[in-house]
Amino acid sequence: MSLSSTALGVLVAGFSGTALPGEIERLAARGLAGTIVFKRNFGAERPLETAATLLARIAALGDFPLLSCIDEEGGRVRRLGAPVPQLPRARVLGAIDDPALTERAAFALGHALDALGVNVDFAPIIDVDTNPENPIIGDRAFGSTPEQVVRHALPFAAGLRRAGILSCGKHFPGHGDTDLDSHLALPRVPHGRERLDAVELPPFRAARGAMPLVMTAHVVFSAIEPALPATLSRKVITDLLRGELGYDGVIVSDDLEMKAVADHFGVAASATAAIEAGCDVLLVCEHLERLHEAHEALVKRAEKDAGFRARLEEAHGRIAALRRTLPRRTPAPLPELVHALETGPGPAVLAEIARRAG
Repeated sequence: MSLSSTALGVLVAGFSGTALPGEIERLAARGLAGTIVFKRNFGAERPLETAATLLARIAALGDFPLLSCIDEEGGRVRRLGAPVPQLPRARVLGAIDDPALTERAAFALGHALDALGVNVDFAPIIDVDTNPENPIIGDRAFGSTPEQVVRHALPFAAGLRRAGILSCGKHFPGHGDTDLDSHLALPRVPHGRERLDAVELPPFRAARGAMPLVMTAHVVFSAIEPALPATLSRKVITDLLRGELGYDGVIVSDDLEMKAVADHFGVAASATAAIEAGCDVLLVCEHLERLHEAHEALVKRAEKDAGFRARLEEAHGRIAALRRTLPRRTPAPLPELVHALETGPGPAVLAEIARRAG
């Protein structure tokens, strides 16, 4: 495999518009790891039809299936409309406090995602909601204690797994006690290790063996690495997550176009730093020119640095092994898809959630 293909094999690309760009198809043929879609990719008119067509094209790409990714948590982070189950905020499920119902809700969502050809859901949130001033997590979390988060995050991941969807716990090592949105700025968590061990880290310890992917936070944790956000810190990703916590799944960077890293370090430098830190998958969620910048930076660094090349090959190998476990999905025609969603497990579980939430 060429070095160019190896570098592409750690990148997940987002894009604008409702049609799959030809460039994505060309990158997939050369080894691109995957794609991520957003609400913007489905348009305002006939969004389900657009989503079904787009996701079917993505599902057909690659010698073996691409990571076909979406952020579909429920509540305010929903990319797909009905008849895909419109799950409530995680806080609602946490308040009902029935882990079996949480698992059923995630299975219903996963059933719909699988029918559409998606195979990775960047959910559940396993941050602990401890800061009422937090502008980005809040009700996306299952609760304000690590015990409550673990009590519901693990069943949520299990429900997705039962439906054939890979789950991803986020955002390591914890975005719940920040007062800035990392899409817009670089947050900092000042707590010492004793507090992190007691509150932020337990859900990520529990994710070992339960969630095949974990996503990093673009947040500085002063007690561990005061100079760099977690995504770019070897102390956080390799020493803490891999070493101390023993996590052996795939580690995904949050979007490298977010201002927390893009404004401070740039996409290209962030890409190489994230791989060096221990990330396996890099998200570049909108602009293909930024994806090309990241790819070029990875290739150039690997050409000059044998140690970095070995780390890049390790990341590529971990992703390739995961992709080879994924079945090739052929989404059904739209009428059959709609019927499957309307008669699937979603309506019943949503009705029960509504009844029990009051």
